[in-house]
Amino acid sequence: MRRIAAATAAASLAVAAALVGASPAAAADTAEVYVVHGVPGLTVDVYVDGALALDNFAPETVAGPLDLPAGSHAVAITAADAADDSNPVLSATADLAAGKSYSLVAHLSADGSPTLTPYANDISTVSAGQARLVVRHDAAAPAVDVRAGGAVVLSDVTNPNQGGLTVPAGTVNADVVLAGTSTVVIGPADVTLAEGSATFVHAVGSADDGTLTLVSFVIPGLHSAPGGVPAGTGPADDPAATVLVAALLVVGLALVVGGSRRFVATRTH
Repeated sequence: MRRIAAATAAASLAVAAALVGASPAAAADTAEVYVVHGVPGLTVDVYVDGALALDNFAPETVAGPLDLPAGSHAVAITAADAADDSNPVLSATADLAAGKSYSLVAHLSADGSPTLTPYANDISTVSAGQARLVVRHDAAAPAVDVRAGGAVVLSDVTNPNQGGLTVPAGTVNADVVLAGTSTVVIGPADVTLAEGSATFVHAVGSADDGTLTLVSFVIPGLHSAPGGVPAGTGPADDPAATVLVAALLVVGLALVVGGSRRFVATRTH
């Protein structure tokens, strides 16, 4: 993996009425934040409001959830072992709403520049027999096509877009190719989706450098009251959407269960 040179950038995490998904784990006066490291070759420190929150945070790692009081917080990402947060590689202002859940993703833009992208985590209740899938394209890669059984069902998906849907729990098969080609970059494989969970998948790295991989975490325990709905084994009603989400799950999936109340860093291999 090539090492990414430090580059200064700023991003605003604006979280208000448009954001979805109240967290059942978040306290009424706090929000929870997951930090996703998707910049290849750059180990960093993460500061929140001037205090070191993550030391030597490695690429392809998810940390969280971190409980923070609702309100505005300064987030700075520095080179590893920096003396303080005065010279950040990336920085963001996180304006957090109470009872919500967020991801802050450090990744490469489509042109390969380090950047930060904020997302709201949809962790609303999942119906019995269902699973929620959310996929985020955070890689320095061109547009991709998504295939089911070798046929393109979705084309020209670009960075930094996300898609989410609720599907029957079960198994689906798919792959992803570079748009307009037959070059497979992810998959093919079967994926089993757990009932009553939300899975957040981030495609990160660089297509040119051969570092494309996935960094993911799962938040379980989102079940609704039992309603006698059996778990499904087939695709959702919208097969194209199901394939888009599932295809990005099939290679290099590392799961970090979001039940912890502190930062926990885990390297994905």
